[in-house]
Amino acid sequence: MRKCKNWLRTYAEYTSASEAPAQMHFWTGVSVLAGALQRRVWLDQRFFQWTPNFYIILVGPPGIVGKSTTLRLGHLLLNYVDGINFGPDSMTWQGLSQAMAEAKVLVPIEGTSDFIPMSCVTCSVSELGTFLRPEDKRMIDVLTDLWDGQQVTWKHKVRTSEDILIENPWLNIAGCTTPAWLRDNLSAIAIEGGLLRRVLFVFGSEKRQLTPYPAEVVIRDDFKQIEENLAHDLAWIAQLFGEYSLNKEALAWGNQWYSDLWNKRPPHLADERLGGYIATKQTHIHKLAMVLAAAQRDELVITKEDLSLANQFVTGLEHDMQIVLATIGAAPTSRHMAEMIEHIKKAGGKLNQRKLWQVCLRNMMPKEFAEASDAAVKAGYLRIIQNGQEINYHTTDEEVTPRPQTQPGEQSAEELLRSQE
Repeated sequence: MRKCKNWLRTYAEYTSASEAPAQMHFWTGVSVLAGALQRRVWLDQRFFQWTPNFYIILVGPPGIVGKSTTLRLGHLLLNYVDGINFGPDSMTWQGLSQAMAEAKVLVPIEGTSDFIPMSCVTCSVSELGTFLRPEDKRMIDVLTDLWDGQQVTWKHKVRTSEDILIENPWLNIAGCTTPAWLRDNLSAIAIEGGLLRRVLFVFGSEKRQLTPYPAEVVIRDDFKQIEENLAHDLAWIAQLFGEYSLNKEALAWGNQWYSDLWNKRPPHLADERLGGYIATKQTHIHKLAMVLAAAQRDELVITKEDLSLANQFVTGLEHDMQIVLATIGAAPTSRHMAEMIEHIKKAGGKLNQRKLWQVCLRNMMPKEFAEASDAAVKAGYLRIIQNGQEINYHTTDEEVTPRPQTQPGEQSAEELLRSQE
């Protein structure tokens, strides 16, 4: 019997004293639940299946939001679940395919003598740069292909040995990186190639709160009890097996949502680079809906509320995606302009020109600084106010990466979960 009414809500309580943004903890929790469910549950659509695996990347400046600590805290809970295969956080695509082949298990189908073979691996990657080598096109292609988690036999040809056959491959990845790494290592080709539209980027640049000594605010026994409850329920959830279905209300909601997605494209998704993401948004939502359902009940049914909530969570990441894409494949002037505006915002929306130059000179030459500031002013993102010899830059209401239009009642990750009580 479960001990948590809603696993994700209890996990939010478990991490509430952390300095990391609530959204990062939520999506880490999603990754953990996905790791427990593996390919044991699915949504069948005849031509394909949706399975609850994700590529989730926490993005933030080094040492600010505790990305690696956040990820580790969640994924350690998977050690309490039998049968979880962890992939190394540093590998080649050959090593990844070998690890998946070795992870093969035969899952019995209840009430029959049949088995379903599957090869499931979860990777917890504290530094994305040790796992993903963007110059390795084959690695990119393999990751792109494996995200779909289809019911197929995936074949990998090895020169020095027999072919590796992976039955029903399933790969779940959660990793951490910085905007600088993305800027320096990924290109627009990565967007066009299809991998990045399969990734959910969770961006954070500021601490949620200041907690210098967590042990002073977190009672040891209470923390341990919540941890035990989470571990117990995670093992329980890992036993779920079978095909999810959408109830009548969920199907009606999903049909209307799908029509609106393609016929009423939101203004914040007008960027052509996001065309591929739109094609996968439905998949992201249904993957997440399975996780949200599993977090609170054993019945393999997805409700309208599950889909609606999943849509709000995924849509809530689209601003983060725009921030990330702005650093990938963008012209140098655009990157410098975004960096400049971020410095001014952190200073309260106003910064003296000399001080701005001091914080920007590490990454910009004088000519680049002048071009970026001029572009920001002409685009309406900054305005200049001169007082005698002093020149100050002020931010405006214009957003370089405008947030998606919020829907009525749209809330933070914690508030959304709390609203489900």
